[in-house]
Amino acid sequence: MIAFEDLPAGRIIPLGDLTVDRDDMLDFAKKFDPQPFHLDEEAGRNSIFGGLSASGWYTASLWMRRWVDVVLADSTSQGSPGGRELSWLAPVHPGDTLTFAAEVLSARLSKKRPDLGLVEFAGTAHRGDQPVFRFIATGMFTARG
Repeated sequence: MIAFEDLPAGRIIPLGDLTVDRDDMLDFAKKFDPQPFHLDEEAGRNSIFGGLSASGWYTASLWMRRWVDVVLADSTSQGSPGGRELSWLAPVHPGDTLTFAAEVLSARLSKKRPDLGLVEFAGTAHRGDQPVFRFIATGMFTARG
């Protein structure tokens, strides 16, 4: 079980790789972000993205799934008060293999609730050496005490 004490500043947590599935990407876009370059090959080619591209929200959801599978599902997580600096750095296309990670930027115990730790982390996705997604968020984890 991952608890606050397991998440010191500087820790990098590999979250694994995933190849973007075209049908899954299109289903997401149809439901949540139906912009033409997310739905249609030709519209994508005629856009600044150079081809059918994933919604940034889809990329974020892929990262979140990996975070849940690798960290949150077996942790003392108490949710998150939010995040900042959400960036889609490069387009993501069907068939791209993305590598996900989280880096703990800071970790401290709450002054009001000393059994609760606040862990700020940067979530990232890369295609090879190229970053395609980055954000900073805070997670809340109880301490073992």
